[in-house]
Amino acid sequence: MLELIKNPKVNFIGKRYYAFILSGVLTLLGIIAIIFTFIGKANLGVDFAGGSLVQVKFQKPVAADVLRQALISNDLADSEIQQIAEGNRVLIRTRKQEVVGERIDERIRKILAREFEGNRFIMEGIEYVGPKIGGELREKALWAIFWAIIAMMIYIAFRFDFRFGVAAAIATLHDVLVVYGIIWITNREVTLLTISALLTLAGYSLTDTVIVFDRIRENLKLRRKELYDVVINSSINEVLSRTIVTSLTVLIVLLALIIRGSQVTFDFCLVLLIGVIVGTYSSIFVASPILVEWHLLATKKVKSTTPETSNKKSK
Repeated sequence: MLELIKNPKVNFIGKRYYAFILSGVLTLLGIIAIIFTFIGKANLGVDFAGGSLVQVKFQKPVAADVLRQALISNDLADSEIQQIAEGNRVLIRTRKQEVVGERIDERIRKILAREFEGNRFIMEGIEYVGPKIGGELREKALWAIFWAIIAMMIYIAFRFDFRFGVAAAIATLHDVLVVYGIIWITNREVTLLTISALLTLAGYSLTDTVIVFDRIRENLKLRRKELYDVVINSSINEVLSRTIVTSLTVLIVLLALIIRGSQVTFDFCLVLLIGVIVGTYSSIFVASPILVEWHLLATKKVKSTTPETSNKKSK
């Protein structure tokens, strides 16, 4: 019931062309990022670029930061550490399969024996991910995002109408591309966890858009005599506090996880944090203005095909 902004009267629709320019630039960045990812010019994790996954079980729990520092000081700076169970099991991911002619598992065994002397351990398993498998995972990840957006468009089209479905799909695709572009340009590592975050973002973005669309649909039925863009703009203002409060609650949780959470969940939470901000922006400045532009285009077409217009042209 909290209202951060009481009776807002912001002309969001009037500023839509500025928003379209900004969104166009950021979306283009996202498209470039995907192209560069496909040709391997991105900071791809083991899942996509290939490498090794080594699972180790220690007799006593080992802090992830301590283990990470031990690997960094022994020329394995690209390693990712994931703790399993109570901290005595760890999963080490690295892009290397061998170092100076030595298999990566043997190299890790020697490092751990030297750095953690007195803490016995066993190598429970090692798995190699080849570049071909990484390429297949890249392709499947992009298809997963594509089909998720298509499914969302169908759902919105069924719940509202086709125009709303297309607008929601464009806004969701916009959010995914913008966030991925930011990840790429900041050189953050792209892993399967990153793709999971993007899919989660797509779901959140859709939910945020539905909140606005619900009010627009309701007002379009109640205020048929008012101008289309006026109804949509006032609808956005009516749910503005609700939209901001919803986003803020999610942002607070994500900030807590980023500040106090583990390294494993950091990238996932960071992607979602950026995504929530972008998703809130797109619900107001992308999805809703698309409905206005669609309506204006449809109105112009109707006017151009009226008998009066046709007679004037013939004269």
